[in-house]
Amino acid sequence: MTVLLVSTYELGRQPFGLASPAAWLEREGHRVICADLAIESLPDERIRAADAVAFFLPMHTATRLATPAIERVRRVNPHARLACYGLYASMNAELLRRLGVEAILGGEFETGLTRFARGEKPEEVSLERLEFVVPQRSGLPDLTRYAKLTYNGSKKLVGYTEASRGCKHLCRHCPVVPVYQGQFRIVQRDVVLADVRQQVEAGATHITFGDPDFFNGPKHGMEIVRALHAEFPGLTYDVTIKIEHLLKRRDLLPALKETGCLFVTSAVESVDDEILAKLEKNHTRRDVPQAAALMREAGLHFAPTFIPFTPWTTLSGYRDLLKTIADLELIGHVAPVQLALRLLVTAGSRLLELDELRGFLSEFDPRALVYPWKHPDPEMDRLAEDAFRVVNEEQGKGRTREEIFAALWRLAYRAEPPASNRSNVPVPYLDEPWYCCAEPAPSRGAVV
Repeated sequence: MTVLLVSTYELGRQPFGLASPAAWLEREGHRVICADLAIESLPDERIRAADAVAFFLPMHTATRLATPAIERVRRVNPHARLACYGLYASMNAELLRRLGVEAILGGEFETGLTRFARGEKPEEVSLERLEFVVPQRSGLPDLTRYAKLTYNGSKKLVGYTEASRGCKHLCRHCPVVPVYQGQFRIVQRDVVLADVRQQVEAGATHITFGDPDFFNGPKHGMEIVRALHAEFPGLTYDVTIKIEHLLKRRDLLPALKETGCLFVTSAVESVDDEILAKLEKNHTRRDVPQAAALMREAGLHFAPTFIPFTPWTTLSGYRDLLKTIADLELIGHVAPVQLALRLLVTAGSRLLELDELRGFLSEFDPRALVYPWKHPDPEMDRLAEDAFRVVNEEQGKGRTREEIFAALWRLAYRAEPPASNRSNVPVPYLDEPWYCCAEPAPSRGAVV
């Protein structure tokens, strides 16, 4: 059987979600074709050649972009069997089935895809513990076509892998929670090392670990990065870790630095304790400067992410967020888009448990794949729209992070920002912004 695996958008990364199932399917004797629509087109002949087509849906934006691609596949090859897999597949199962999708696969999807290819009916959400296969990346576009690491005036080729999936935590807004329900699964150490090894051979000098939280299994994660550093002393990497875990496992931060970690992304989300409590983030406003200080002491760069616009955000709260970032000398550490995002309320989200939120919500929008909400103060909705417009316009002009921050400060405060107290230490960052639970339109659209 010929199986076409399709990714529409994955934050500028070479999709692990295509490479991993490709290896499983090829091991079963299937012919696999991969298409990453974020950077390449999908000719009709590749669609017609497929007996089955499976779309990888790891995030909200990818799912929205997949809709016209699914419709096109049905027109070009009406006999192909269709599947969707990834976090947002099971969350949007009803819509996808209406589009003609036969199989929906959430959680650990590799064995489900092999069953689908055999003509069997896989379960919708599987959390089985898998013995992973080394991802097959030969059918994907070259790493040179994906996001780069910008650091100290140079750009580095970036690889991407995952050492674990799922998460132990139950943050209300997180898309991992409806599928994994507080559980996480590891990818075996030898598989992760082999996957990184093949990406280094392809030219990668930096690796992004896409685990929802690298310290869900700190022993597992540290064994991997220590082994990588021993084999590739010059290789750098970045990880994502909760504020809560940065504080609890502060003893491991120096080891991250010693093994080549450049920066840690952490979903701060807000500096308002009431909003943090509603999101069940398990950290407080006071924890944020402490985490930033621990990162500096360890010689690591801190990359906080935020959801600045929620139904509970006030003008004073948004101003306070900007001031806190400035006071902590983190202006250059924050991707500007992080200061212009609105909270997503998706199907299956734990946010729907909040009675107080329901008064702000409209009916589910099947095209946008969200429950739209309006702020009780229309001025805050206008501020959110203006902030997003400013970020887009200023980025289009090639402005620096500091210049865009200053423009947002003027927007919120109606005054000039205070003199910058930032250091001259260069900040590493990926040139495709990271965001998760609150999303703008992607900078790379799917090429359908």
